[in-house]
Amino acid sequence: MFDNIKSKITDLAYTAVNMAEETLTTATGKEKKAAAIDYIISMLPVSSFVKSIISVLLSKFIDEAVENAVKYLKSVKNAEA
Repeated sequence: MFDNIKSKITDLAYTAVNMAEETLTTATGKEKKAAAIDYIISMLPVSSFVKSIISVLLSKFIDEAVENAVKYLKSVKNAEA
């Protein structure tokens, strides 16, 4: 079960980071990261009860997925420049 959830979290992280960057242009990195994490949790295809459990059990994994997405998107922007 967690393998599927982890895969979904990884996929959602790229969308979440991109959305946070575009919509929170004047926000701090910390605020953008929090928004990205909230987005990921809200989009998981499980019940609210399970979401709360996943957010606790996989908090480090979610954090790392967001950080990896940030690094990837920065590298893409640098490559385009």
